Amino acid sequence: MDIKFCTACGSLTQLNVPPDDDHVRAVCSNCGLVHYKNPKMVVGCIPEWQGKILLCKRNIEPRIGKWTLPAGYLENGESVQAGALRETREEAMAEVRIISPYRLFNILFVDQIYFMFRAAMTSDQFGITSESSDVRLFDEKDIPWGEIAFDVIRQTLEHYFKDRKKRRYPFRIYDLG
Repeated sequence: MDIKFCTACGSLTQLNVPPDDDHVRAVCSNCGLVHYKNPKMVVGCIPEWQGKILLCKRNIEPRIGKWTLPAGYLENGESVQAGALRETREEAMAEVRIISPYRLFNILFVDQIYFMFRAAMTSDQFGITSESSDVRLFDEKDIPWGEIAFDVIRQTLEHYFKDRKKRRYPFRIYDLG
């Protein structure tokens, strides 16, 4: 969706390439403000407790009723770590300690960047929220693979279990479609 009105003065914008730029942008026809559309950053965790992974059953669209890791949009003024901690609290009522960055996925077809952390739950306390109709700890063999909400989450979990067998968790970057 294009930006039709200037956020500074409310005038109509026009699509053109600003001077010293190489992308078509929405530029205010009145004050000249250039409006940038940039990818959304999604941050989240792989919360682990005694070898089990905490998953949330989505209670919101898209993919309501499907399972996911706790993750969501980063807020302005928030670090990626703070955002991942907040999303885990909001979606699973769980507290975690970030261990390390784990995966970054460039999801080009929806203009998103997923940044996932390895995390240890600080207790076995968690629960449902307005965003999650169910929250559970799963052994690898019990993960509902056919009910995972997003390909990026399925890939993150697959990578994680392979890496866990090797006891090595390298940070890697991937591009998805």
